[in-house]
Amino acid sequence: MTPHPYSNLTPEAVMDAIESLGYLCDARIFALNSYENRVYQVGIDEQPPLIAKFYRPGRWSREAIQEEHDFLLELQQQELPVVAPLGEQATQHDTEPQAQQTLFDHNEFMFALFPRRGGHAPELSNDDDLELLGRWLGRLHLIGEQQSFQHRPAIAGRQDLEHAAQQVLNSGLMPEDYRPAYTSLIADLGNELAQHYDASSLTNIRLHGDLHSGNLLLRDEELYLVDFDDCCSGPAMQDIWMLLSGNRDEQQQQLQVISEGYEMFRPFPAAELPLIESLRTLRIVRYAGWLAQRWQDPAFPQAFPWFTSHAFWSQHILALREQLAALREPPLQIASFNC
Repeated sequence: MTPHPYSNLTPEAVMDAIESLGYLCDARIFALNSYENRVYQVGIDEQPPLIAKFYRPGRWSREAIQEEHDFLLELQQQELPVVAPLGEQATQHDTEPQAQQTLFDHNEFMFALFPRRGGHAPELSNDDDLELLGRWLGRLHLIGEQQSFQHRPAIAGRQDLEHAAQQVLNSGLMPEDYRPAYTSLIADLGNELAQHYDASSLTNIRLHGDLHSGNLLLRDEELYLVDFDDCCSGPAMQDIWMLLSGNRDEQQQQLQVISEGYEMFRPFPAAELPLIESLRTLRIVRYAGWLAQRWQDPAFPQAFPWFTSHAFWSQHILALREQLAALREPPLQIASFNC
């Protein structure tokens, strides 16, 4: 049997890794909710706790992780509310600040340390929070378009859909009686994406990439954008559509509010509104592909026991049918005002 990728990541190994950077652990280690990587809150002697993130071996190259860190540090320097990685513990001999390494190695793992930030997910139905999010996204994308990623993935549309679907089909986890409907739907969805999502004609910028409410923290009226682990290149709308909820009218109203904050810093990408259902479709299919790909990690069957059930696949097929219909509907719109 293939060894578990984190089988050697014991509490002792976690503390050894952190103490190799000059910190002194107090043996308080709490595993946080993370499946792709392993993330811990670690108590530090006479200092606030730190967050230690151990990257899944083989998932990202060193260069790709470094681009994530560099992007976060760039955003932090521009005073965006992100949680950027830390360098080694400063010593009494350090007389002035200098650029520090943020990605480290311990045994077979690459890891990074982050300051702890508490908070809760904002109410995205609240216009004030949506307008604030629009402002932060306008600034993030203004910075994101100034350079390009060289080692992070880019959203490819139909190619991404077909790759994720193949992960599902190759896994053997889908009940066989759903396979014909699934393969037929994937073919139809792929044809729709080919019409709606032409990656070669889009303007790609550096993005957060996975900006759902769970990756937002609100504390003392400060809203943080967290977890850039899936940062990528793609259209700006990728960072916007996941903030929407409710029926069509509600989503259009939310877009209106977001755009008002966004346009304080950057023109709102209204021309990308027709991409929303393509991007939503990709997320649904890629989520199932991700679970199938990671099923040999014992954390996944334990956390997602319903994945192999008929109930899940029945709902998944229904969601894909709904997406096929949505792709054929007129796109969401927001009001335009001409002076």
